[in-house]
Amino acid sequence: MKALILAGGSGTRLWPLSRKNFPKQFLKLNRGSSLLQETVERLSKAVPTKDIVVMTNNEYKFHVLSDLRSLPAGKLPVHNIILEPVGRNTAPAIALGIKYCMEKLGSRKDEVLFISPSDHIINPADRFAEYLRLSGEVARKGHIVTFGIKPTRPETGYGYIKSGRPARWRSAGRGSRGDKMRSGRRAGRQIDMDCFAVEKFAEKPDLETARRYIREGNYYWNSGMFAFSIGTMIEEFAKHAPEINKMLNLSYDNLVSNFDKMPDISIDYAVAEKSDRIAIMPLDIYWNDIGSWDSLYEVMDKDDRGNISMGDTIAIDTKDTLVISNKRLITTIGLEDCLIVDTDDAVLVAKKGETQKVREIVCRLNKDNRKEALEHLTTYRPWGSYSVLEEGERYKIKRIVVNPGERLSLQMHYHRSEHWVVVRGAAKVTIGESEICIHENESAYVPKSTLHRLENPGKVPLEIIEVQNGEYVGEDDIVRLDDKYGRSKSKEAQTKGKKKA
Repeated sequence: MKALILAGGSGTRLWPLSRKNFPKQFLKLNRGSSLLQETVERLSKAVPTKDIVVMTNNEYKFHVLSDLRSLPAGKLPVHNIILEPVGRNTAPAIALGIKYCMEKLGSRKDEVLFISPSDHIINPADRFAEYLRLSGEVARKGHIVTFGIKPTRPETGYGYIKSGRPARWRSAGRGSRGDKMRSGRRAGRQIDMDCFAVEKFAEKPDLETARRYIREGNYYWNSGMFAFSIGTMIEEFAKHAPEINKMLNLSYDNLVSNFDKMPDISIDYAVAEKSDRIAIMPLDIYWNDIGSWDSLYEVMDKDDRGNISMGDTIAIDTKDTLVISNKRLITTIGLEDCLIVDTDDAVLVAKKGETQKVREIVCRLNKDNRKEALEHLTTYRPWGSYSVLEEGERYKIKRIVVNPGERLSLQMHYHRSEHWVVVRGAAKVTIGESEICIHENESAYVPKSTLHRLENPGKVPLEIIEVQNGEYVGEDDIVRLDDKYGRSKSKEAQTKGKKKA
């Protein structure tokens, strides 16, 4: 079995903590590990780490690498990273993953591929691993298995799956077709697993419809997880998604080059809703896709008044409320059923039960071209991070942290000069033709239109304060000539490089 983790989504439903440039799969949410790291750890209980593949995009590549490298030794599938050239939804992503597994990892058509989102919470992990193994048995029979979650409330933020007639398959080496599948015993408990034919997929309902689904009892939340043999999915692409199937005839490299020609369609619309080979496996475990602040409130530890407090907070006569403070003190008086999330540049105040509307805020920010929809004041780069401390007309002040052994690109700016002051560590600085080392409380000046590079040759993080001055201090005023992380050069930089060569 191979496992494909989809980690390219730019979900913003946890705004302002989650932004387009730093989505929720990389958030640690006071849990010690990011949601992506937890996903890898969870899958590694059933799938060898060498068989775990992560799909993302160029924008998130270094976030993924950082998370994977932070996992314990032996759990580092850093070579199995697929970069989508453009976003084309889950059906083309799965097709690209299939091609990668077959061409790069040597998978055959009878091998099972498990598809998992990167940003869900599932407990307990050992029990989930049993379901995952058993789903492989059903998938090997030629079925596409989707995992359904028994609803605990009339949720309007999830799609639903309606189960039909019971459809039980025997476990390997035991029983007849009508038997339940049983796993081995774990901690004295045995899993009995039923599968059902899927009668229909339902869109996110209104509240009254969601209540009806709960009453009827055979509707499940759509978890977005699938298991199937590679051959089965190829056959279903050929039958229901000929545009995608045609692209699967290309080599992997050619498929990547032509990926922008793929249709923008989900696996649900492309295959699952049309196929007669879909089976739903209900999961008797805890699942949460953290699709809203209400969902996050549900999974976090609370005090005896139902409050969740992170950071510097004081609550008086407050109950059933979440407060996340970043740097400043937040105090509450007489609040109930509220959510307050504070970041460097934005504050969200909402009533519980209304947080699905956060997407409307993000849409408004995008419409107004507000940078708060895209990024935090702290921006992460493959070499470290930078935080904007203050910005005004013709100037910007940043705090820059360069990780040990890392370096920024060789670059220049037409519209600004830069002044660097070392706060901690030692910096190797290239300015024009000169190269110097500067230490704590020492500085360097970079004039406009001058090639320069900043490096950290030391063993501790390098921290500097950068003061930019000029008629334009936007992040796009950069001509990059050389970069160890493979980030694209501007056309002008490429021309300069050719002339220099």
